Amino acid sequence: MTSALIQTADGAFTAHFSDSGLAGLDFPTGETVSRTATKELSAQWSSWLRLTGRALEQALAGKTPDRLPPLDLSSGTVFQRRVWNALRKIPSGQTKSYAQVAQSIDRPGAVRAVGQACGANPIPVVIPCHRVLAAGGKLGGFSSGLDWKRKLLTREGTIPEPD
Repeated sequence: MTSALIQTADGAFTAHFSDSGLAGLDFPTGETVSRTATKELSAQWSSWLRLTGRALEQALAGKTPDRLPPLDLSSGTVFQRRVWNALRKIPSGQTKSYAQVAQSIDRPGAVRAVGQACGANPIPVVIPCHRVLAAGGKLGGFSSGLDWKRKLLTREGTIPEPD
């Protein structure tokens, strides 16, 4: 696994790459990030880093990324990967409820499990788990905090009901 920093107007995100593609993305922590997290990247990883940076920039601007690097979702279970793939189909500016996502993967009784899969999403923002809301249009949870979820949804023009 190789990690690299991606500077944005919102802070430094850390992208994690396996030999198969982008395997993780960490939100800025507000703490000073050591440059030792980034080592010299191969041409392949450099290409993936550029694609990740562009996709992240587009997503942070409220747009659906036009191109993604290969995604390595092997850390997830079969169920989680089904949920993460369903999340990628939710366009910018739209939201779905946990129940709607469960229905979309033919598991209507798995609403809580969908929520857990969203929380385990290793590549937030790029895989838009922030577009999934609780019943009644409420924010629900978000692995990186509700401030981030609100910020991302606001940028997409989708402002949920206050909790």
